[in-house]
Amino acid sequence: MTSVITSLIEYVVNLIIFIIKDFNYPGIFFLMFLEGLLLPVPSEVIMAFSGYLALTNQLPSYAGIPAYALALAAGSIGNAVGAGAAYAIGFYGGRPAILRLGKYIRLDERALSKTEKWFEKYGALSVFITRLVPVFRTFISIPAGLARMNFWKFFTLTLVGAVLWDSMLIYLGYLLGSNWQNILSLFNDYTYAALALAFLVLIYVYVKLRNKSSNNQTQAAKAEK
Repeated sequence: MTSVITSLIEYVVNLIIFIIKDFNYPGIFFLMFLEGLLLPVPSEVIMAFSGYLALTNQLPSYAGIPAYALALAAGSIGNAVGAGAAYAIGFYGGRPAILRLGKYIRLDERALSKTEKWFEKYGALSVFITRLVPVFRTFISIPAGLARMNFWKFFTLTLVGAVLWDSMLIYLGYLLGSNWQNILSLFNDYTYAALALAFLVLIYVYVKLRNKSSNNQTQAAKAEK
């Protein structure tokens, strides 16, 4: 079983390499669109490999814009557009339709319930934070659509999160150079670090909102007196 999974991963990685080498920026856009649409296309491979190609001048520059910036734009916009399509599935399809489609977009009842609870608890903030957390970063689009979140707010938060995520991956591709594929081994540890950071941010936001609410209640009580 392990050998089958390894062979499948190698096939996906090689296919990504072929598409990016053959189509350059449209290929990066297309692959990141698929990832945003919840299909099993790893952004870690796409953007790290793009960073490596940019470092070794294997991606062209246009109008004086460096290759890494063009790769970042193609990847981030592609991912945000794909996330927008996933949002639309949640918005127009409803929960039953999503669960029927789940086997095609890596989403089952358990994963959907988790992301729904996360979104209900943290709302718009979760759209941004989960863009920096592997796995959760794509799933959050569906609950946002189900909750009828304002689309342009969703799209803006998604795009900003995607830019940060993709920038980090491109930079790691630069650092690792020809060993860029080693990035896959980094993400077990990164996942825990990202979750810890997200947790700390959420605690900070919660405390700030709680203090603000407490101050408002105090002021209201004083006004009544």
